[in-house]
Amino acid sequence: MFSIFYNAKADIKGNNEFPNIKGAVYFKETSNGVLVTAKIEGLPQSKNKCVGRFFGMHIHEGSSCSGNTNDEFANVGGHFNPTKCPHPFHVGDLPPLLENNGKAYMNVLIGKFNVSDIVGKAVIIHDMPDDFTTQPSGNSGRKIACGVID
Repeated sequence: MFSIFYNAKADIKGNNEFPNIKGAVYFKETSNGVLVTAKIEGLPQSKNKCVGRFFGMHIHEGSSCSGNTNDEFANVGGHFNPTKCPHPFHVGDLPPLLENNGKAYMNVLIGKFNVSDIVGKAVIIHDMPDDFTTQPSGNSGRKIACGVID
């Protein structure tokens, strides 16, 4: 029944170092753009109890959450960027997640793509926040979780 509320979904799973990360990113086509909703749990928590941690989140060009011993998600490739824009204006650049007690919820309306443009692409969560400056990908650190949009 929940499927009537979204057009595509990526089931998110953590890498071997962060196996407790799980959740989903939902994509709903609207007349004003795509509503992106992320519900994630099991994120590494901040050691500072006064603040949460930020995590970079991007749509990558690849279609497989696989890789090698150095990078479990190496096969996702770079950020999805068919328009060849500089970072942070890639089609796949998304707002960061803010962790709260290991959980994050994000809801944003994006007009850079249609759902059909991103089906089959991978969503990656990185262990550091995107700095919105460094080329080509915002210096957001290691890939710690992944899910393919279907």
